[in-house]
Amino acid sequence: MNTHPNTEPIELPPRKRKLGRGVFILPSILTVGNIFCGYYAILATMRGNYESAAQAIGIAILLDMLDGRIARMTNSTSDFGLQLDSLADVISFGIAPSILAFVWGLSKVDHQLGWIAAFTFAICGAMRLARFNIQTEHFRHFVGLPIPAGGGAIAAIVYFFVNPIENPYYATLMVGTVFLLSILMVSTIRYSSLKHLALGRKSHLIILVMAILVALTYSYPRHTFLVLAIAYSASGLAHKLYSLIRRKHPAEVHVPDLAEHH
Repeated sequence: MNTHPNTEPIELPPRKRKLGRGVFILPSILTVGNIFCGYYAILATMRGNYESAAQAIGIAILLDMLDGRIARMTNSTSDFGLQLDSLADVISFGIAPSILAFVWGLSKVDHQLGWIAAFTFAICGAMRLARFNIQTEHFRHFVGLPIPAGGGAIAAIVYFFVNPIENPYYATLMVGTVFLLSILMVSTIRYSSLKHLALGRKSHLIILVMAILVALTYSYPRHTFLVLAIAYSASGLAHKLYSLIRRKHPAEVHVPDLAEHH
């Protein structure tokens, strides 16, 4: 009598095997969509369709958020996916926004200063990604402004104003904005990460905030995107300033004098 259990591998039905392969390839498909949006944004900028270029960058941000979350949910992260995602981010959030900023808002200042600002943004974004890729630990905070947020800030500005900048004074402000975003990306200022955002004990508050954001985005998309971009970009600076103030003025702790009790 054979007392050994049957150890033959159990084969999954063909339908489930195809579904499993489809789930694992989905993040890469979203990343390819991210690259397409960045490429389309460049073409739209060259044709003078700045609003469509800004919208394409916004869609790329959404796809970038989805591909990472789905990869973590399905446990399908890989080195190939990481490198492909980084290349997509350089195109969609580094090169495309820098070209958009240069053509849309930097043409009325000194030509050399304009393209230097645009190139600085692109190279700082690439350096930001390179630093992120070599980090061996997963932090709850980003070190430096994430490149999607930097590119998204430029897209939000263009999407809000739409018409190209003609006034040299506003063009100079745009140059300063591009340089500031570039510095924030390569800085060591910490920014909150939404990767660990999950529904828990305060899920009702998260759902309420998300519902309000969806309603505002539907009713006032231009204003909402601009406010979100400015708020997130400034959040790291605000937290850094708050930390410096607390460090210089630590909370005073009252230690009772033992002599008072004698």
